[in-house]
Amino acid sequence: MIARIRSALLSINASYWFYPALFSTFAFFLSFFTIYLDRHGGSDWFTNFEWLHVSRPNGARTTLTVIAGSMIGVASTVFSITIAAVAYASGNYGPRLLTNFMEDKGNQLSLATFIGTFVYALMVIRTVRDEDERASSAADAVGDVLPGFTPQISLMVAMVLAIFAVGVLVYFLHHIPASIRINTVLKDIGERLIRDIKRRYPSEIEEREPRQQAKGEPIIATSRGYVDIIDFDTLDEVARKYDATIALKVRTGDFIHPDVPIVELSGMEVDEEIASKIGDCFSASGMRTATQDLEYLIDELVEIALRALSPGINDPFTAITAMHWMGAALAELGSRDLDRGPEQEDYDWDRVQPLSDDFQHYVERSFGAMRSGVATNRMAAINFIHALFSASTSCQSERRLRLISEEAETMVRQARHHLAGPSMEELEASLIEFNKMMENSSNALFA
Repeated sequence: MIARIRSALLSINASYWFYPALFSTFAFFLSFFTIYLDRHGGSDWFTNFEWLHVSRPNGARTTLTVIAGSMIGVASTVFSITIAAVAYASGNYGPRLLTNFMEDKGNQLSLATFIGTFVYALMVIRTVRDEDERASSAADAVGDVLPGFTPQISLMVAMVLAIFAVGVLVYFLHHIPASIRINTVLKDIGERLIRDIKRRYPSEIEEREPRQQAKGEPIIATSRGYVDIIDFDTLDEVARKYDATIALKVRTGDFIHPDVPIVELSGMEVDEEIASKIGDCFSASGMRTATQDLEYLIDELVEIALRALSPGINDPFTAITAMHWMGAALAELGSRDLDRGPEQEDYDWDRVQPLSDDFQHYVERSFGAMRSGVATNRMAAINFIHALFSASTSCQSERRLRLISEEAETMVRQARHHLAGPSMEELEASLIEFNKMMENSSNALFA
């Protein structure tokens, strides 16, 4: 159940309706509060300040009408620009990046500001009444000396909101083109990937060999889709309560369907209640998310690099930038103990055993995945080797250094099928230089 709730919250986080709805609700109740202040002496107090220029009913109505009309028009324009930018970015950089732009708080809050200001002005304008109008009720007729009513405080709040909205519009007009620049896109993905690596693998200790999972009775999935959230707390609670071991057979990002085993349970008998409780710890949806899935962010960098190197786009500089961020992420992984799963802070590996994601897995998932595209371009291939060397500088393990060297050599072997002449000679020279530097690094490390 907790996994499904978290999955629903992720959907809300990547929506364009939540913040507008929240701001509209706040504006709705704010209008009642400011109108209450106006009706209970607020407007009279406002007239004590001549420099505030008290408005008459007609002027207040005109001002609120302009604010409401302009805000809903700007909101429509902002939404159209946002959709156009999202379509452009997902079409050029890859459809998986759509979620990144949908989660952009700048876009969400900009739209929410305009919608909220519109709702507030709309709610206030209904209370403005000319002096020659009849009172709306007998209580109003008795309670007001004059039948007219101009909510001065509410009008001033509306004007402040409108001025703030203009500032948000200026921010938005800068934010949209800045956010779809490819360097900005790659920077956001790369920095988030490195942050998630540090959070999942906080220990900077030497590598240990992957441990073998316990064998047990399989529990089968009951839903279909990509695993986006795994509730490790509940899994740990079950394992601790029954003194059992739960070995996961899928990781976040894997596609499951009925008859696919999701865990193997050992140390206790499996009944229908336990199987249902464990099954509820896995939330599946139609798309992957980066919440517990490092591979999702790695795949985004790989996708951008491969699309950039495709014959239709032929943009090796974008691919090189993606490799630089990939090298920085791999360097972070190279210095860390990878023997733990996501959100495994409060329990040990012996109770809940995630699938092993060792250094080799990440090398193959990152540089190995983009190897085929890189091998077709001389510039990208040379920078591939440079990025691998930069990733090796933080490695404290001879095995990890060897894996990086093998990946560079494998790429060069594949490049021989695509490159020839001086291009191949330059790449071979880069590999020789790379091997010398790797040998020096290894000798310095283990001297």
